[in-house]
Amino acid sequence: MTRKNEHDHEDAARAFVDFVEVVRRLRAPGGCPWDREQTPTSLKPFIVEESYEVIDAIDSGDQAEICEELGDLLLQIALQSQISVEQGGFDIADVARGITAKLIHRHPHVFGDVEVDGSGEVLKNWEQLKKQEKEDRGLFDGLPSQMPVLQKAARIGEKAGRVGFDWPDAAAVREKVAEELTELDEAVARGDGEAMEHEIGDLLFAVAQWARHLGLAPEEALRGCCGRFQARFEQMTGLIDGEGRAIAELSADRLEEYWQRAKEALR
Repeated sequence: MTRKNEHDHEDAARAFVDFVEVVRRLRAPGGCPWDREQTPTSLKPFIVEESYEVIDAIDSGDQAEICEELGDLLLQIALQSQISVEQGGFDIADVARGITAKLIHRHPHVFGDVEVDGSGEVLKNWEQLKKQEKEDRGLFDGLPSQMPVLQKAARIGEKAGRVGFDWPDAAAVREKVAEELTELDEAVARGDGEAMEHEIGDLLFAVAQWARHLGLAPEEALRGCCGRFQARFEQMTGLIDGEGRAIAELSADRLEEYWQRAKEALR
C-alpha cells in the first residue's frame, strides 16, 4: 500500500463517487441478482460479521487487511443507503451530512468556543448535548440491544458515571466484586438456582466495571483470554496426542502438567 496524503480530498471524493456508483449499478435492473434480492433486514447479519472481521484485522495489525475489511463494512453502509434511495428515503449523502453535523455539534471545543479540561469533560459534554438533541431520550436508549453484553455492561456503567453515579475508584469496585462473589457463594450453598443466576449476573457486571475503572475493555480482555485458552488447549492436546495418549484417560494432575507445558511452549 502506498502512503496517502491525508489532505487529498479530491482523490477521496472521486473514489467515493466511483464506489457509490458501483453499488447503485449492482442494485439496478440488470445488476447482480443476489444484491438486488437483499433487504435491510437480510443484510443485518453481514453488518455484524463485517464489524467483527474489522476487529480481527485491527488485532492482526495488517494494514492491507484492515483496509480490505473496512471496505467490506463500508459496502454494508452503501447497500443500506442505496436500498433506502430505492424506497424513497435517505441516500448516502444524507448519512454523511448527518454524521458531519452531529460531530460538529458535539465537539464545540473544536468547532466552537467551549473550553474543556481533558477527555473526561469531553464525554460529559457529549452526553449533555445528546440529551439536548433528543429531550425524551433516556440515558441508556442509545445502547444497541444486540451488542455483546459484557461490552454493554461496561457502557452502562460508563454512561451512569458520566452523570455522577459511579464508584470513586478501582479499589472500591474491587470491594464490590468481592461482595458479589460472597453473595454468589451463599446462593450456591443454598442450592437456589434462580439466585445463582442473579448473583452471577451481578458478579459479571461488577467485574466489567472493575475493568472499566482499570482502563480496560472487558470484552477485549475476555476475547484475548478465549484466544489464549484455545491456543493452549490445542497445544496441550497436540502434546498428548504426540505421546500416544488420550486426554480422557489422564488424571487432573497429569492434565495440569500438560497444560503448564503447553503454556511454556507458547511463551
